Amino acid sequence: MTDTRRSQAARERRVGAEWLRAQPSLTGTPPVLDLTSLPDNPIEMFDDWLRSAVHAGAPEPHAASLATLDADGVPDARTLIIKEVSDEGWAFAGPRSSRKGAQLAAHPVAALNFWWQPVVRAVRVRGLVREATPAASAADLAARSAAAREDVAPGEWVLWRIEPTRVEFWQGSPDRRHIRIEYLRDGGSWARTHAIVGPRAG
Repeated sequence: MTDTRRSQAARERRVGAEWLRAQPSLTGTPPVLDLTSLPDNPIEMFDDWLRSAVHAGAPEPHAASLATLDADGVPDARTLIIKEVSDEGWAFAGPRSSRKGAQLAAHPVAALNFWWQPVVRAVRVRGLVREATPAASAADLAARSAAAREDVAPGEWVLWRIEPTRVEFWQGSPDRRHIRIEYLRDGGSWARTHAIVGPRAG
């Protein structure tokens, strides 16, 4: 293959801006959202939005992208399943010797991102990360299938929890006037704000 043909083939493989702009977006149907009756706690709102996503048929609604920091302070992300959401935080699990385990040991902070296409909703969570108790980690491992427990050494399986300092709820709109609701930790309580973001109507 000549250099010219190689260059042309490379251009054809490129994911171009024009092609990307032609792909559909915001194709779901956002539910009616009453901004005058928002809960004071983001856990309650997350529960409502998660159940709404499940009802709308969102595939694997408990899957999220988890971002951690590597040894150089560079973000590193992967998709995983959330195990539990409670006042203690958003829980996820994995081997202590995994890449995320090593990164969390060095930098115990993380961020989560959920995307539920059928309802055009996303949730972002960030905060400090703490290990659950050994008993809680052992219970999570015991709940896995026998095949998934094979070759897991004692103490190797860890349940972590993100203790959130900020939780953002985002709902898209076809007119690009999206709704953003933000909860910020304020001592032992939460401060909540909301805004319409995007082009102004008219």
